[in-house]
Amino acid sequence: MSHTWIEDGGVTTPLGFEAGGSYAGIKKFGDAKDRKDVGLLVARKPCVATGLFTTNRVCGAPVTVSREHLAGRSARAIVVNSGCSNVAMGERGIEDARSMARAAAEHLGIEQREVLVASTGVIARPLPLDRVRQGIQAITPTREGGLAFSQAILTTDRVIKKRAVRVEVGGLSYTVGGTAKGSGMAHPNLATVLCFLTTDAPIDPDWASATLKHVADRSLNMLNIDLDTSTSDSLFWLASGEAGGTTITEAHAASRPLHDAVHALCEELTRDLARDGEGARTLIVVEVTGARSEKEARVAAHTIVSSPLVKTMVTGRDPNIGRILMAAGRSGADLSMDHVSIKVNDVLGYHAGTFVAENEKRLKAGMDAAEVQISIDLGLGTQRAMAWGCDLTDEYVHINADYTT
Repeated sequence: MSHTWIEDGGVTTPLGFEAGGSYAGIKKFGDAKDRKDVGLLVARKPCVATGLFTTNRVCGAPVTVSREHLAGRSARAIVVNSGCSNVAMGERGIEDARSMARAAAEHLGIEQREVLVASTGVIARPLPLDRVRQGIQAITPTREGGLAFSQAILTTDRVIKKRAVRVEVGGLSYTVGGTAKGSGMAHPNLATVLCFLTTDAPIDPDWASATLKHVADRSLNMLNIDLDTSTSDSLFWLASGEAGGTTITEAHAASRPLHDAVHALCEELTRDLARDGEGARTLIVVEVTGARSEKEARVAAHTIVSSPLVKTMVTGRDPNIGRILMAAGRSGADLSMDHVSIKVNDVLGYHAGTFVAENEKRLKAGMDAAEVQISIDLGLGTQRAMAWGCDLTDEYVHINADYTT
């Protein structure tokens, strides 16, 4: 029942989905050859749908409108634009988000309430609605259009993030596809930057919602790039059911395998997001073991990966183990100083109250890598968790100092 990765897969790999993207002149930066800023994803028939959103009290109008449209736990399409987030625009923003959904619905021949909306880009700028409409009209969704959709959602991202995985249970094959964007303003709280998942499995809405929350808490919500939670965070999951079979609930034989496949997909997208952090040179992976509870393991891992001092330690290839201890200590997780141990890329740096001085040169050499794994055993229990982030570089400062100018 193990899952299989699908080469070059994405949101249109599962049965029943088509997508596309266009350039409408909203986004002014990025690779001109592949630049797109309006995307459409659509299913052949209504889907079971669920989602999670930012908890930032300054939230985008698309978040408000998509929450309304998800109330019936059904949707059929997602329309996205990049370059303008439609945040902090008052009633105009809400009307523009609804107009965006309406334009997509009319173009696709479906109901407005079946369309979920997402926008990403500069905050507190009016949405160029005429350009959005033009971009929507220019898209003819196809099974091959998943790449264009993934391109359309990018802002400062350097690379596309898209994945697909397949699992076989009881003679049936279920596929899960996904794409995500996010390079800065990424410290998810409940949801993630922008992430869109699809599946052809016939899933129960309650099971879908519980699964998405459980998976997000252990993958996308364990991501940190810069300690800032976006105003536009949205995570949507649409299920076409076109793979056939009986509806998947908690008691179904496919429940655990499909759950694990969704988790694996989201974990890989989380790694992709962290690796592509603004200005990043190094992926940071934090693994916490020996915690009293999973909750404490998660809070410790997330605190460590979010620490600016840990991030700059990695930037400078400086094996300052004290920074890792500091972050673990302030996280709120319990630990035993008599039993704590820390490794960096498998080199022991701290053990049972003592810095392992003889390993300092090996620690520094081991940190000169594209991926740095920090492993800390809290010495108190059996629970574990992982978190993902990136280093903090001069380029991050330059990207954000010049973002709107």
